[in-house]
Parts: sequence; structure tokens; C-alpha cells
Amino acid sequence: MKSISSLFLILLFLIPNSLAQEVKVIDPPFWWANMPVTELQIQLYGENIGSYRASVTYDGVEIKRQISVDSPNYLFIYLDISEKAVAGKMEIVLNNRKESITVPYELLEREPAEGRYQGFDSRDVIYLMMPDRFANGNPDNDTIEGMLESADRSNPQRRQGGDIQGVVDNLDYIKDLGISAIWFTPLFENDMSVKYGAYHGYAATDLYKVDRRFGSNEEYKAMIETVHQNGMKVIMDMIHNHIGDNHWWMKDLPTKDWVHNFEKLGQTNFRGSVASDPYASKYDSRKLTDGWFVPEMPDLNQHNEILTDYLIQNTLWWIEYTGVDGIRMDTYVYPDKEYMARWAKEVLEAYPSFNIVGEAWVNTVPGVAFWQDDKDGVDDGYDSELPSLTDFQFSFAGRKAFNEDFGWETGISRLYYMLSQDFVYSNPMKNVTFLDNHDMSRFYEHIGKREAEFKMGLAWLMTTRGTPQIYYGTELMMGHENRGGDDEAWRQTMPGGFPNDSRSIFTEEGRTRKENEIHNYTRNLIQWRNASPAIHEGNLVHFIPQDNVYVYFRDHEEQTVMVIMNNNDEEKTIDKTRFAEILERFSKAENVVESSSLDLNEDLIVKGKTTTILELKR
Repeated sequence: MKSISSLFLILLFLIPNSLAQEVKVIDPPFWWANMPVTELQIQLYGENIGSYRASVTYDGVEIKRQISVDSPNYLFIYLDISEKAVAGKMEIVLNNRKESITVPYELLEREPAEGRYQGFDSRDVIYLMMPDRFANGNPDNDTIEGMLESADRSNPQRRQGGDIQGVVDNLDYIKDLGISAIWFTPLFENDMSVKYGAYHGYAATDLYKVDRRFGSNEEYKAMIETVHQNGMKVIMDMIHNHIGDNHWWMKDLPTKDWVHNFEKLGQTNFRGSVASDPYASKYDSRKLTDGWFVPEMPDLNQHNEILTDYLIQNTLWWIEYTGVDGIRMDTYVYPDKEYMARWAKEVLEAYPSFNIVGEAWVNTVPGVAFWQDDKDGVDDGYDSELPSLTDFQFSFAGRKAFNEDFGWETGISRLYYMLSQDFVYSNPMKNVTFLDNHDMSRFYEHIGKREAEFKMGLAWLMTTRGTPQIYYGTELMMGHENRGGDDEAWRQTMPGGFPNDSRSIFTEEGRTRKENEIHNYTRNLIQWRNASPAIHEGNLVHFIPQDNVYVYFRDHEEQTVMVIMNNNDEEKTIDKTRFAEILERFSKAENVVESSSLDLNEDLIVKGKTTTILELKR
């Protein structure tokens, strides 16, 4: 009997290790000591794990609460990690009436903050790219065993094979342009069906994993470190409005209300203005926030506090793990707005030098401005806590300005009237401005492939207020075939980024004469902007457009820049008397684009269909 009892005790001791495999998911997979927040939510997933109760014996770590939910296979543990806790390996012990499971968990030492989570602002120029369409540096990850979709270059609606290594291989090209920040569309795992496809990254199936067809978490982190070493920043694209319908949650939702009911609510109404509309009906409001974006993207319920804690903590984890410098939050106006304010506030309190830009695709200037922080008196008192906005009204004005005849409110007058409404923003300089992006036709195509207007628009983007973003390929004046408006028409691959490409636009030799001309124009403009305090911080003073000519100044104590946008076919002699309030301080000017000098005491003649940029001299 004694030997049998001893054997029983040995087997009982071994049970915890054998049962540890029952914990299939631990989110987050690890954490850090001395974080700017003390609360840590750990999500455990495994068969009947909700029937267990946890205990932790680790100096400085205390369990504050633990929650079982509708599904018996989840347990959410909330820890308080005080400043006494040091980096090391701890154990979470789970017990129920029958057995015990030991779950190892590690607190890491935080990396030095220098050079990490730097934020971005109007001194930067952002380069937006879709990693799948940029460059394929590792063809071995085009097909991953067990994942639902492989690269298929014959079908533009499918993955093309671009990846993290492809970006690293071509960082010199991006750096040479003068780019200071790179915004990647999401790299989260999107293991969606071939029928839907999710190369774009906006249908996440695991919020803690980089999609293996792009690379690994470790490769993503290493890429960000390499970008930092090259003097640039990284902006991470996140989505808290929805997930992909193949997310592992969807096979076993933690709670019945984890996502909104598609059968009852259907799709969203895609009317972001509803959120700020003082007369909006409850029906329209709920349809906006609770309807699904598309049937393949379940809409997350931000009224579920366990879920919102998970999402906020996921954000903090990625910032701390990678050192990423900013976040672009997708579909910002679609989730619950009180949650989004809480999210932005907690992220920026934890990382004060960080920055966030929210996608605010709304059809009026006030509708966009509603989402920027500190606007008491402008709206209903809602404070979003959000510093920066994607300025869609800027884009819309620019895309119309060069497709219309000049008039009181048409043509380039649209640029003037759009900017004249900046009083509704708390800080319009923080807006991210752009002419096109991955969700709209390319600017060059939109204006009828007219090169002169393309250059005028690009010069406007780089000289007016805000933080400019250019879409990959814009530096080559990339257009596209009109294919009825499908997204893939403006999400081309970069020639030279993929095996068997006949040429490479990443080299001067691989570009056409015209591509090199536009590339050099763009590069020179960006590099000049990088060294121009007037563009970064100067006051914007503009004058009512007259005779199809729009003139504005960027005035700073260290530099003053005059911009003359002549949208006429013929050259114009500019009447300088209108601009005496600024020009009277100067006698000379340097033409930035043409590298020539001007005497301001003589007639000021500007060519037709050009944006002339003058750096004024005393």
C-alpha cells in the first residue's frame, strides 16, 4: 500500500504539467515590469478553463479579480503589478475541485525608451504602403501550410506575396525620398478564406500575431528597429471596430454580446456624420456603430468592458513590444465614441510622446473636426481625446479643384474655402493630409492623367498646413486602369519588388524617363520640406483666389515661404500690392522648384499650370 500511495503522489505531482497543454491561448503572451499602467488583464482559453480559479505568488503581483464568462472555456484574470515587481518568471496556478494547472508567465525588463514610440507631427512626411503590394523579399512565406490563402500573382484580388523582408530590402529607396514615417496597412494575421481574401489586413483573425505570410512578430519588431536606425518612424494600423469572421473568437465567443448581432442589425449605414448629428435618430446611430462593416467582418461590441480592456491592453502591448511610433486607427467613427475616447486617453497617458491619427471619413469639415480633442463649444461637449485626424475634406477639395473650371466656389477656390473652415478644429496642423490612399482612386488618375495638375497638387500637399501623407507609387505618378472602381485598381504592386518583374522602379536605371522626372520632383520637394520650419510650424496666411490664381504664405520667424498656384494655361504677372503685408519685409526670393533667384522689386511672373514655391529673402 505504501508503494501504491507513493506512486499516486508522484502521478498527482505530474498532472499539472500534462494538463498545462489545455491552456491553448494566453493573451497577452507576456508582459513587462515597471509599465506605465499597473493593471494587467490576462485572457486564458482552454477547455472548461472558466471553472478554475487562479492564484499567484510573486512579489509585487496581486490578483484583483477573475471573471468567468458565458463560454466555459475562458477565464479573464486581472492582476495588479506594482512597482515592486521585477522582471522574471512567475506561475499562475489554476485550481478547481479536481486538479491543478500551472501556467508559466513572464514579466520582461522594459527596453530603454530612447528612440522608441516617438510620435509624429507636421515635421514628418508619411509614406503609406500596403505591404502585400510593395515587395516580396521572402518567397518562402508566400504559402504557409495550414493557412487558407497563398499568393497568386495572376489575380489582383488575391495576395501578391509582399512581406516584411521586402520592406527592409527597399528601405534605402524610401529613405532617399526624404520620407520620415512609414504607415503600413495592418500586418495582423488575416487567415481568411480565399473567397474573401484579406491581403489588406483589415480582417484580423488574431490580434497578437503578425500574419506569417508577412513574417513573424520578431521580424516585425526587428523591421521597426531597422527603420528607427535609418532615422524614420513607423505608424501601425489598428482596427477596433471589427475583426475577421475567421477570428478564433468566432468559433467560441467569450460572451453572447462580444460582437453585435448581424441578423438584427445587418451592415452599418456608412454615415459617419450620424455620430455628430444633433438630430440623429437612435435607429441611425445604432446602425452606424453596431452594424457590421461587411458580412465578413463581425462588429465588436465596445460596451463589453472585458472586451474593451482586452483591446486597450493589446494596443499597449504592441507599443511596448515593438517601440512603434504612432497608430492610425481604422474606421474611427464607427465604434462606440465613448470607448474610443477612453482608448485614446489611456494610450496617450501611458505614452505621452506617442501620436494617434483616427480615420474620420466624414462628408463635411465640421463632421471631421468633431473627432479631434478639446473642442468645447463647437459640438455637444464630447472630447474624443484624439490628437490627429485623416483629413478627407482636404483630399476631396484637392481632387475636385483640378477637375473644375475656376469659379466663386469651384476649381482652386475649393482649396481656399476648405482651409477657411479650419476654425472648427482644435489644431488643424495635426491633421494628416493626403490626395489619395488605398481606399480611393489614385490622384493622377482622378485628374485625368494631367501631369501639370498632378505636380501642382503635390506641391500644395507639401506646403500647406498639416502632416502630409503620400501613397506608395505617388512618387512615380502612378495611375491605374479604370476598372469600375474596384480597390485592386489602385493597389498595384511596385515593379521590381516581385520575382520575375521585368524592371525595378527602386533603381534609377529601372525607371522610365518620366518616372525619374517625377521621382526627382517629389524627392526634391520632400527633402526641401524636411528642412523648412515655415512649413512645419509657420502661420498660414492665404488670399482669396483671383483669376484662377491662389496665393498663400507660410510665415515663421526663421523662414517665410510664398506659394503661387497658377491654374491657368498661360503665365500670369502677379499684382504684388495685395500681398504687401508680408512682401514689404523682403526684397528677394529663391525659387525652390527651379533653383533660381528673383528680385521682388521687379514684376513677378509665374508660368501657367504650376505651383511656384518662393523662399523669401530680405
